[in-house]
Amino acid sequence: MTSPAVEVPVLPEPPPPAPPSRAERVLDRVLRVAGGVVALWAGVLAALLDLIFATWAWETVQGRSGGAQALVGIGLAVAGIAAVAASTVLLGWFAHSSTGSRWAVALVALPWFLVIVVGGFRTTEGDLALAGDNVLGLALIVTGAVTFAVLGFRHVVTPPAPAAR
Repeated sequence: MTSPAVEVPVLPEPPPPAPPSRAERVLDRVLRVAGGVVALWAGVLAALLDLIFATWAWETVQGRSGGAQALVGIGLAVAGIAAVAASTVLLGWFAHSSTGSRWAVALVALPWFLVIVVGGFRTTEGDLALAGDNVLGLALIVTGAVTFAVLGFRHVVTPPAPAAR
């Protein structure tokens, strides 16, 4: 025995949204470019702050003696590495969100790497922002590089989200 067929009401398909006007497209483009510029300068600022922190922390560790040196050194290293990882993740997220591009992580990573590399060269006055014996600085470089690599890989490999209706 079969059940009698029941007619199921079907809702009509909603009309597609209206395409954005020219002014909306221009405003969107301007905001994306502005977000890219902010992300670029944020990468430079983050690298400068990383270099300043690494130099200060290493000088602090070298100035200590005894058991306090180990405690301060471990604390500064953990805090610095966590700060670099958190800042690179946040900057990568901001660059991706503000520009809408999956490749926007490069807007933050490239200036960050450039500033870090330049920090390893001695100035004409003899100043050096990142010395070869600065273990904290080297850990910050590795942490930043690995974090940017993982972020870039995730953004490039992950397929874009479906368009919202």
